[in-house]
Amino acid sequence: MQLAMIGLGRMGGNMVRRLVQGGHEVIVYDSSRDAVKAHVAKGVNAAKDLADVARLLEPRRVVWVMVPAGGPVESTLEQLVPHLSRGDIVIDGGNSNFHDSLHRAEMFRAKGIEFVDVGRAAGSGASRSATAS
Repeated sequence: MQLAMIGLGRMGGNMVRRLVQGGHEVIVYDSSRDAVKAHVAKGVNAAKDLADVARLLEPRRVVWVMVPAGGPVESTLEQLVPHLSRGDIVIDGGNSNFHDSLHRAEMFRAKGIEFVDVGRAAGSGASRSATAS
């Protein structure tokens, strides 16, 4: 499977390593060039910006966003969405507040883009999810 990971911190970076070990093709992007370089050395492809993430993925794109909740998720999604198409899938792993996720699910549904909230830690709204299809 081909997918992109945006955000290469502890969680995103470890997920990329496991995905590559599992035989998946991963495209990475992070605001830290050093984080990107470290992952490219392990066999992934790098995107230069969020538009490039979408360009490098084959349609039906799968983009996993692993940046902190709040402003970073919002900013990333705002920059990414114009480059996506109907049928693409966005996964938010940033522990977003479930109210924000519900709002995003509606926005993505209107664009024909699937949205999945996969919060990763208990106690932060992560047990609640919103999906749009």
